[in-house]
Amino acid sequence: MDMYKLPKFELPKLSGPSSIWGNRAFTAFLIVLVSFVSGGVGGMVGEGFFKVGTRSQPLKTETIERQGNKYTPSLPQEEAVINVVKRASPSVVSIVMTKDVPKLKLYYKNENPFKDFGNFFGEPFQFKVPYYKQEGTERKVVGEGSGFIISREGLVLTNAHVVLDREADYTIFSNNGKKYPAKVLARDKVKDLALIKIEAAGKHFRPLKLGDSNNIQLGETAIAIGNALGEFRNTISVGVVSGLGRTVTAGGGGIVETQEDVIQTDAAINPGNSGGPLLNLRGEVIGVNFAMAKGAQNIGFAIPINSAKRDIEQVEKTGEIVYAFLGVRYILVNKKIQEENHLPVDYGALVVRGSKGEAAVIPGSPAEMAGIEEGDIILKLNKEEINSKNSLQKVISHYHPGDKVKLEIIRKGKKKVIEVVLGKRKG
Repeated sequence: MDMYKLPKFELPKLSGPSSIWGNRAFTAFLIVLVSFVSGGVGGMVGEGFFKVGTRSQPLKTETIERQGNKYTPSLPQEEAVINVVKRASPSVVSIVMTKDVPKLKLYYKNENPFKDFGNFFGEPFQFKVPYYKQEGTERKVVGEGSGFIISREGLVLTNAHVVLDREADYTIFSNNGKKYPAKVLARDKVKDLALIKIEAAGKHFRPLKLGDSNNIQLGETAIAIGNALGEFRNTISVGVVSGLGRTVTAGGGGIVETQEDVIQTDAAINPGNSGGPLLNLRGEVIGVNFAMAKGAQNIGFAIPINSAKRDIEQVEKTGEIVYAFLGVRYILVNKKIQEENHLPVDYGALVVRGSKGEAAVIPGSPAEMAGIEEGDIILKLNKEEINSKNSLQKVISHYHPGDKVKLEIIRKGKKKVIEVVLGKRKG
């Protein structure tokens, strides 16, 4: 059976002026058809345009409630970010570490790897083996990080791991390329914070304003500034606060630390950004960037700025950072720990030995002097419950050396209260 075929349509053949005028009716039909289609489409577009125009409304700025005060964006986000960067960048600095390192010279020595076989292989083989020998020392850059100015006198806040090397010299580079020697005033290894001082007599600097990290909201815009990769100074990245109250364990350079209550952000934090500020759209510092999640897509962490305020106050008053000290090793109790150890409660801090057998109660510590023993469960400190969201370390950090506190504990199934005078230890 033959396939169905559409009838062949042929336009009339036109040749010469007489033919065109002979097809006058066909030409007129085309003109009318084109005019109709054009007019119809134009009418629909025009009608749609004017309808949209009459119905459009100006964008409204929303007011977002945030724990006691109102956060009201008054500018488009892009313009706000640009303004924050312009104001903050001059106060963000790069920190460069230099020290004397061995100067090694490469040389080669002829050796025969088959010398133990005699002349079995005929003429002995000779290989040039590379060796290094030290020829004095040379000054080299051994690390770079970020920081930001917090006082007119040139006080700079950064991470402790950025300035950990006590044998290194530190130099501050400002955004405009000027450099100044700097001195480390205090390191807080507990919070991974440090304060250094720009040594420039008589010169005043523009500090950043510190915000209130207790009022941060999820989804709030976050701006990170820092010396990315130790090469690209004052690199800007923008994102949001993507998590709050995180507990993370970070490591690098042989150091492993656990931080509680940190801010999570998707603003890119790269190597070299450590110590730089995390800012909100008002240009206030809400955190100190310190770590990134390996293998993730833009998951970084910052220490809340309120945690740093205590350190700043201590250094300005006493020149050092100290912490209240109890002197126990512990694990936080939850339902799983309760079941595994047959404990009477599912909260508190269980006093245990360290992973390498270290004493559960540190000898000579306030805890030992107060009579705390291995196996005790510390339930409360001054009526504040210890649990997985409120660790013993976190609660103790609210107190000062010399403060007298009451610990509610369970020992062998019985509750009792013990008074302890907290000791002192350096950060």
